[in-house]
Amino acid sequence: MTQEQMLEQIVKQVMSSMGGAVSAPAGSAGTVTAADYPIGDKKPELIKSATGKGLKELTIDKLLSGELKPEDLRIRPETLELQAQVAESVKRGTFALNLRRAAELIAVPDARLLEIYNAMRPYKSTKDELVAIADELKTKYNAPISASLVAEAADVYYARKRSKEFI
Repeated sequence: MTQEQMLEQIVKQVMSSMGGAVSAPAGSAGTVTAADYPIGDKKPELIKSATGKGLKELTIDKLLSGELKPEDLRIRPETLELQAQVAESVKRGTFALNLRRAAELIAVPDARLLEIYNAMRPYKSTKDELVAIADELKTKYNAPISASLVAEAADVYYARKRSKEFI
């Protein structure tokens, strides 16, 4: 497989996963259902990259020429919200919640996400440290779903003696 073929395959996978990026904020008139899926095929006018580029602007030629950067192919929170709406429309509420949590975490820098991931491993953090992370997610990044998950983990780890206090 040539480098160009590999790049083309990668872009196709990214575009496929973007299925429905939109420019409208979550909760606006941009509600979708399973009838709109895949959004990229059925409502392509809604597709925008994280940097605001339209679907038609996201081409292999532009990627190969350097016109597109990695951030041009990043997913938007609005994309995940629309995908969550589709999931809810087919009674997949847990999956919809996971998509919304992922949408929240887009605002968190990658390096911080990795730190949080490591902090949530058993015996790596105290209960207070996890509670502080939950507060940070809620207040600094406006990520209440994720904050709730971390706060719950703090309580469970402490109750099961899996927090740093017990090593």
